[in-house]
Amino acid sequence: MNLTGKAAVVTGGGRGLGLAYVRALAGAGAGVVVNDVDADAARAAVKQITEDGGRAVAEPVAVGTAEAAQALVDRAVDAFGRLDVMVTNAGVLRDRVLWKMSDDDFDTVQHVHLRGTFTCARAAAVRMREQDEGGRIVVAGSPAGQRGNFGQTNYAAAKAGIAAMVRTWAMELAKAGITVNAVVPNAATEMTKTIPLFAPYIEAYERDGTPFPDTLRKGLAFGTAEDCAGLVVFLASDASAGVTGQCVGIGGDKLSLWSHPQEITAAYTDGGWSADRIAAVWPTSVGGRPESYGIPAPTL
Repeated sequence: MNLTGKAAVVTGGGRGLGLAYVRALAGAGAGVVVNDVDADAARAAVKQITEDGGRAVAEPVAVGTAEAAQALVDRAVDAFGRLDVMVTNAGVLRDRVLWKMSDDDFDTVQHVHLRGTFTCARAAAVRMREQDEGGRIVVAGSPAGQRGNFGQTNYAAAKAGIAAMVRTWAMELAKAGITVNAVVPNAATEMTKTIPLFAPYIEAYERDGTPFPDTLRKGLAFGTAEDCAGLVVFLASDASAGVTGQCVGIGGDKLSLWSHPQEITAAYTDGGWSADRIAAVWPTSVGGRPESYGIPAPTL
């Protein structure tokens, strides 16, 4: 996969999944703007890339505002003369159950994930349309946004909104040759290290490189951050020109495609539906097989 001559921005690129993405994109030949709210982490990532022979510059800024998004696009243009790929990976967590979640918990996560994705994608779309050579927007989804997750009202809502934006932007940007897709990763990160089942495996991997067993890599689609990076490179490349509006899962040895919401059952009655009529038919028609919800607890 050759991205030589292309320029990419990766938000939250200083550590974890973002670091894996910037290293993979640079390894494929792209010039990369490494964004992170932690300036030291962004600069350390750039140092790794340049020492490996790649091209990268740092742009430490907290995503969310239009000004921050424009700064990232401008940095790419100043450093590499163009922008071809925008990867919106930055995120934060403020997990609380509904009755304990504060306004600030909710707003902070929405600002970084949902608004940060919107502002960065918008700034990228403007530049890419001006260049008139197409482009790639790759955003970060999550199983929580597809299924919901206990204690993550704010995060699940943001990720569900991001998935909806992907489908909308794919339509709006198709004429300009700009594809928009979401990566739905499952990998060893600081966040997943808090899950008791994964913690010992992640600790062993970080301690001495002990590989994850097949029960994780295949059974639970769980692996390293580097396992997810190939999908980002593919979606950034010319090879993915026909792929847009999709939520694509990646983790360990598993690659998957998430479905879009759609009607699955329907019923009709002459004259419309009263509450009594709905109650009468619900168990045997529309409500006969209700949809499941929530991310299943991982078990080996």
